[in-house]
Amino acid sequence: MKRRESLKAIAIGTVATGTLLQACKTEDEKAIANPSAAKKDFTLDRMKEEEEHYQKLIAETFFTPEEMATIATLSNIIIPADEVSGSATDAGVPAFIEFIVKDMPQHQVPMRGGLRWLDLHCIKAYGKAFTDITDAQRIEVVETIAYPNKAKADMAQGVAFFSLMRNLTATGFYTSEIGVKDIGYAGNKPNQWNGVPDEVLAQYKLAYTEKELAECVKFDV
Repeated sequence: MKRRESLKAIAIGTVATGTLLQACKTEDEKAIANPSAAKKDFTLDRMKEEEEHYQKLIAETFFTPEEMATIATLSNIIIPADEVSGSATDAGVPAFIEFIVKDMPQHQVPMRGGLRWLDLHCIKAYGKAFTDITDAQRIEVVETIAYPNKAKADMAQGVAFFSLMRNLTATGFYTSEIGVKDIGYAGNKPNQWNGVPDEVLAQYKLAYTEKELAECVKFDV
């Protein structure tokens, strides 16, 4: 699987198509890993209704511990740790997915049904649930559902589930502090400009006046 490079493209495409949902923006990895633990020195400027909605969601639990373990294992297969950054679980992706399915209930049935399908498929093939089989067996399973154009017709539910899981994982990872650093996004920064280059001015037969040159700030390149 072409992991990190292809996932960066997915993340960028997700932003472009508006699929980034309502991503959890956090200040540090602790807040990402545990969304119910708000930082004392950081507050969001939310409307009262938004804050009430948020507090309601984080007080609820949707996935079982077993389902969360499967989500964590699968998300780390999708985005493993490498020399550049941490894994999906390092970025708090499981907690992100837990929050998203509560905030966007249309994902609840596809996610829970997909997790059930994954375990049943593994039990049928290997005699154990997804989290209990070997790493090599997990990769075998993932490779049967990760490529829609190559997957068998009877794997359609698994393919749909993995596509959703991959999109949520990429969204959660690349909207986290770890993921933003992984992409190399620097945000808005003040720029230093020395004016229109001389060759461009000459092309259009223009020039700065002596007064303009005297009053302009000049930066060393």
